[in-house]
Amino acid sequence: MLILRDAGFGLTRFDQFRASLGIAPNILTGRLKALSEEGLLEKRLYSERPPREEYVLTAKGRDFLPVLFVIAGWARAHVGDGPLSRVVDAETGAPVDPMVVDRATGAPIGTRPLRLERPDTGTASGQA
Repeated sequence: MLILRDAGFGLTRFDQFRASLGIAPNILTGRLKALSEEGLLEKRLYSERPPREEYVLTAKGRDFLPVLFVIAGWARAHVGDGPLSRVVDAETGAPVDPMVVDRATGAPIGTRPLRLERPDTGTASGQA
């Protein structure tokens, strides 16, 4: 998830990810490969001589960014400020407080009763 976070903030190159995350090259290589195979990142050639590649978010990867921002918002609210990073508006510097809303009603998720319907049976399971 941290690789996707960094990609969402503009990092694209192996060395950038390694410097940001401080992980061993072999582990980073495996994770970049897995994220690429899952369609969240796309490997692109940015230099032919010498051959160099970068990793950019796909549409699937960009669609995951709001999930990361909501998790970060939850952590900030329930874990505390401490050393946690925060998302800010790039133009104003104002903190962003992410939340998930129902697209149809605009209501924040978690403020109204919900239930889970299983697609295979059509039956409801529990309520949140």
